[in-house]
Amino acid sequence: MDQAKLESQLTHGRARAAVLGLPTFQNSSFLRAPLDGPALVAAAMRREESNGWTETGVDLSRPGTLDFLGDLALETPDDFERIRAAAAAVLAGTRRAVFLGGDHSVTYPILAGLHGRLGPVDVVHVDAHPDLYDDYEGNPLSHASPFARALERGFIRRLHQFGIRTMNAHQREQVERFGVRSHEMRDRARWPVPDVAGPVYVTIDLDGLDPSCAPGVSHWEPGGLSVREVLDIVHSIPAPVVGGDVVEYNSARDPQGITAVVAARIAMEILGLALRE
Repeated sequence: MDQAKLESQLTHGRARAAVLGLPTFQNSSFLRAPLDGPALVAAAMRREESNGWTETGVDLSRPGTLDFLGDLALETPDDFERIRAAAAAVLAGTRRAVFLGGDHSVTYPILAGLHGRLGPVDVVHVDAHPDLYDDYEGNPLSHASPFARALERGFIRRLHQFGIRTMNAHQREQVERFGVRSHEMRDRARWPVPDVAGPVYVTIDLDGLDPSCAPGVSHWEPGGLSVREVLDIVHSIPAPVVGGDVVEYNSARDPQGITAVVAARIAMEILGLALRE
């Protein structure tokens, strides 16, 4: 979509919900993914062999329900401000949104934009990694640090993490410092239902899934969640959902496109939960 038209749609879109791509990997470590990821996931949400219905009974293909806005122009010096402003615009009023990353650093400015509209939110986070580093490899805005930054700024009221399996000593200290409810994968049988009051924001790092389900990520971490388990976490959220993101898709590691389809289904279910009457 033309950027001028996109900016108009951010503010004046009439649909109940929107999908916006955030193609930036400037704050990645290890591998930088191609920038085509958000567009491929958005295309998978509209693939011909499926339909627009979610498991919660919402038809996303119904006219006036969902706008696909395209990609925000990123990989610029002011990426975070662009994302913050776009998130604030697209989540205005009662509209809901899912953002397609990009690396996980994009969640910090999204939460900043949401905070300007609603104040602090509860966050449900699926990931192999806690992403709580105070500073990762000299970059405090790394994709390994978004929740440390958001918690410091008061954008998050309560953070619930699921699927963690790379916890180290520093991140355990950060969990204690911020009072994070961090549920490690080894304790899967004892995980509680997310204790959230709403509004809730859902953030899904695709490496939270096992690589057998989602190989198209930069960081393979065996022993993760199945697609069904991720959807069960999303569906178990007992409070109003205002939006979410699905991040860290690496199309270069997804030759058959299966991870794009998985990401699309998760994004659709977040929207279905957010739009459920």
